Amino acid sequence: MSDIASQTSPAAGPLAGLRVLELGHFVAAPFCTRLLADLGADVVKVEPPGGDPVRQWGQLVDGHAPWWSMHGRNKRSITLNLKHPKAAAIVRDLAARSDVVVENFRPGQLDRMGLGDAALRAGRPDLVVAHISGFGQDGPYRDRAAFGVIGEALGGLRHLCNHPAGTTDLPPIRIGISIGDSLAGLYGAFGIMAALWRRDAARVGDGRGRTLDVALTDSVLSMMEGLLPEYGVLGTVRQPAGSRIPTAAPTSAYPCADGTWIVLAANSQPLFARLAALMGRPELAADPRFVDNPARLANVEELDRLIGAWTGTLTAADCDRRLEAADIPATLIASAAAVAADPQFRHRGMVREVEDPAFGRPVLQAGVVPHVADDPGAIRWPGPAVGAHTGEVLGELGLGEAAVAALRAEGVV
Repeated sequence: MSDIASQTSPAAGPLAGLRVLELGHFVAAPFCTRLLADLGADVVKVEPPGGDPVRQWGQLVDGHAPWWSMHGRNKRSITLNLKHPKAAAIVRDLAARSDVVVENFRPGQLDRMGLGDAALRAGRPDLVVAHISGFGQDGPYRDRAAFGVIGEALGGLRHLCNHPAGTTDLPPIRIGISIGDSLAGLYGAFGIMAALWRRDAARVGDGRGRTLDVALTDSVLSMMEGLLPEYGVLGTVRQPAGSRIPTAAPTSAYPCADGTWIVLAANSQPLFARLAALMGRPELAADPRFVDNPARLANVEELDRLIGAWTGTLTAADCDRRLEAADIPATLIASAAAVAADPQFRHRGMVREVEDPAFGRPVLQAGVVPHVADDPGAIRWPGPAVGAHTGEVLGELGLGEAAVAALRAEGVV
């Protein structure tokens, strides 16, 4: 594909001026770098000549995935065949101009390409290198293949994402997104900023580069709340709880008269008292079965039956209005259509219309998180075409049009 003129505009956000080189594919590393790019970092994404496989994930429109519009946004894409002998030198030159390299190949693969940590730091000794992999850079599982679902399963999440034991023979439920990859990307971004702080901060900076080792499995396990402490102290194995949580009640989804569901969480004493009054059953707050959280947990089946009987007499919208008026945490379960129209998300810029030439019309995208009030990030452009910035980025390395054309002819880019 021929290069296009740069779509970049002056970077906005607290990370403006930070240069990140992404040697990533699929979800985890690209999600990490997208977070950094949203806050202003200049992310150069290296893709194989055919592009990141995730470009073809999800529903396609004329060969283009709407997801890519958001997943690849704010990045500059260059094509580079890392299997070609001349590619490693170009990556090293790019790394020398970068603050951070993020990659999610299998452990050891970059070393075999001549792109191990020492090689990447040859021209930038203080480079931060973030490795994101399924099981980490060491350990007995180091070389096993993994995707996000594998991290979710081994990390304990898949065991908990199920209906209570004995209620169904269906397999454990998968969360509807690649949450294991995204968690690893979040931890990667957090680790990168910690390493940059230690390198560059005026008070504590030591000028050293650091290597980060982020595993999908570790990232999921880190989110498992009391799963390990409870097992270690009590020997208990936390079990799936369906729509409930095992630590507080009532917290669940309840059926409404129009066939939809509402989620409510009235799991403190004042909240439960307000809910009982709203239900027309104020005596429930003093009922020995429900008088405190341990009692409500012990009698959760009956408690949820009573709440469900009340919600079942109301439409979800009516139930939501009543719960809001009583200041009880509650919400309807939002579909994509409901999210897109939600006034709260719209007000906060969390649903944005982004012009994307691949579709000839705006694409809805999620906004930038976190919101930095006095220096917000921005969606500067959607996910670019494959290699859209190859000539531009290689030009920054001092390669002219003829040199880039020669690399194309050789199959390097």
